[in-house]
Amino acid sequence: MAMTAREAIRAAAERLAGISETPRLDAEILAAHLLGVERETLLLDHLDRAIDAAAFDTLIARRAAHEPIAYIIGEREFWSLPIAVRPGVLIPRPDSETLIEAARDHFDDAAPSTILDLGTGSGALLLAALSIWPEALGMGIDRSETALNCASDNAARLGLAGRAEFRKDNWSEGVPGAFDLILCNPPYVETEAGLAADVRDFEPAEALFAGEDGLEDIRRLAPQIGPLLAEDGIACVEIGHGQGPAAAALFADQGLKTYLRQDLAGHDRCVIIHN
Repeated sequence: MAMTAREAIRAAAERLAGISETPRLDAEILAAHLLGVERETLLLDHLDRAIDAAAFDTLIARRAAHEPIAYIIGEREFWSLPIAVRPGVLIPRPDSETLIEAARDHFDDAAPSTILDLGTGSGALLLAALSIWPEALGMGIDRSETALNCASDNAARLGLAGRAEFRKDNWSEGVPGAFDLILCNPPYVETEAGLAADVRDFEPAEALFAGEDGLEDIRRLAPQIGPLLAEDGIACVEIGHGQGPAAAALFADQGLKTYLRQDLAGHDRCVIIHN
C-alpha cells in the first residue's frame, strides 16, 4: 500500500512519541532514506511523493524497538563527512568533534604530518583529521576486526585510503614512532551508569564501559601517550561529563602537561596533553 511521505511521517512521529526524544526528526530521516533523498530535499520537494507504507513501517518498527537511526540507515554524519556505521561499531557523536576542534586550534596555520587514532572504531576521528590536513598520514588502531573493517571501508569511500593505515592492536602496543597528533575516544562510561536503551542494547559494550569510575582505560593509556608524542605534538583524549580533573591528573602523574577543552554544552569533553 502506498501513502504520501507527509502522511507516513505524521503517523510514524505519533508512533515514536515517548520512545524517541526526536520522533518527527527520526521519521523524516527514515522516510528520506527510503526515498533515496536528503532530508532537506524531502522536506522541500517530496512530502507529497508516494512512499511504500510496508517498507517504511519496517524501518519505523526497528526504531520503535530502540535501534539507533545510524544502524538503520547505515550512516552517521561526523565533521560533515558521511561515516558508515554498523552493529558492533560505536556510533560517532557530535561531542567527539570537540577533539578535532581542539587539534585544529592548536595547529592553527601549521599542520600535523602524522596522526594516530587509538581505538579508531569507525575511523571518524582519523578521517576527519585527514580531511583537514591533506598532506598528513594517519594510523588507526583498534582491537575489533568489525571496527577495523568499517574504518577501512570509510577511508575507501572518502578517498582517504592512501593516507590511512589500520592495524589491530590493544591500544598502543607495537605502535612504531612518534606522532604529531594523537586522537583517542576511549571507553569512559561507568559500569553502573544508566544508559538509554538505544545505546545500552545496541552499541558495543567494550567501546562504552570502563569500570566503576569510567577511567580504567584512561589509566592504561596515561603511561603510553608520552612516548608516542612528537616533540611539539599533542594528544586529544575524550572524557565523560565530570571526569575532567581526575582524567587530567592521570596524565599529569606521568609528567605530562594538560588542559581541558569544553564541548558546546560547556562540559569538559577533551583532555589535551603535551610533553
